[in-house]
Amino acid sequence: MKNDEYYMRRALKLAKKGEGRASPNPMVGAVIVRNGRIIGEGYHACCGENHAEINAIEGSAETIAGADFYITLEPCTHYGKTPPCVEALIKHKPDRVVIGAMDPNPLVAGQGIALLQKHGIETLVGVLETECQLLNEKFFKFMTTGLPFITLKYAQTLDGRIATATGHSRWISSPESRRYAHRLRGVHDAILVGSGTVLLDDPELTVRLVKGRNPLRIVLDSKLRIPLESKILQNQNNARTIIVTTGKAAKGKLKRLKDMGIELLFTNMMENGKINLSELFMKLGQKDVSSVLIEGGSSVITSILREGLADKLLVIIAPKIVGKGIEGVGDLGITRMDQAMTLSPVKFKKLGTDFLLEAKIAVPSP
Repeated sequence: MKNDEYYMRRALKLAKKGEGRASPNPMVGAVIVRNGRIIGEGYHACCGENHAEINAIEGSAETIAGADFYITLEPCTHYGKTPPCVEALIKHKPDRVVIGAMDPNPLVAGQGIALLQKHGIETLVGVLETECQLLNEKFFKFMTTGLPFITLKYAQTLDGRIATATGHSRWISSPESRRYAHRLRGVHDAILVGSGTVLLDDPELTVRLVKGRNPLRIVLDSKLRIPLESKILQNQNNARTIIVTTGKAAKGKLKRLKDMGIELLFTNMMENGKINLSELFMKLGQKDVSSVLIEGGSSVITSILREGLADKLLVIIAPKIVGKGIEGVGDLGITRMDQAMTLSPVKFKKLGTDFLLEAKIAVPSP
């Protein structure tokens, strides 16, 4: 007979289908089983639509009473855009509810489990818990800190250059890597670059090479240097743009940007003249931006690393050497090897002719 982990893995696979559309809600999958047969299943397809439990119940081929109900995340207990899922579970009276992970949302946080138990429904919590938490790592961070999950991604040559000495960078990576980059955009709430990247490359920062939603586009531009004709300022109905600036911005240009429908977000400047990224991420969290993909350039990459703000590092390494050029990471103030940032755990994946390095960053104590 198939065990609880088998059905939870099926629920996880279903949950993954909501990636890029469920946010800022979590990805959740649900499977209903009776006597070793799956009689219903569902997932949370899009924010504002039915949750996984409701889709599974509505898609069930028979009554739920007495069945086993597998859910990757604790059922919600509060009214949002949809009613509480725990009420539906109590109404349909499954014999047992198996939950992958507790919901970190303070509005839930164990209350769903307690309500099920109060109504005599057996619950088992923690089946494939690590996998269930990892699936929603962005959601877990956002719910526990109020800050967006920060993914730092860039492509570089084997000798660590993100562009030649003239600034030319198209294309460092393979077509497969570029499609992967567009998939990343589609599963993050926002994408962020510095004004230098806009001035040099004039990118659109939309999802084009794969199917997916366009993220919110964010540009760090303390003095409003980017031209009004920049691609990132066009087609606001298709993809919104926020310009992050400071009190040093030209007043005339501020008005013209507002007239174009561009949202302006003001932050303080650091002593080094850079935008205060910690303050920015706090303000983005207040706007329900739960994840941000950082795409550069070198100054932004360096600031994110130096300030220890990245949750995940994704580096595409192309088998190319250019010699003198623009380095991906600048001065981090590290003078001894024992001060170096270490990556753990590290995963490698082949993307066309390139290698993708995926890792978390551990910053040693000084």
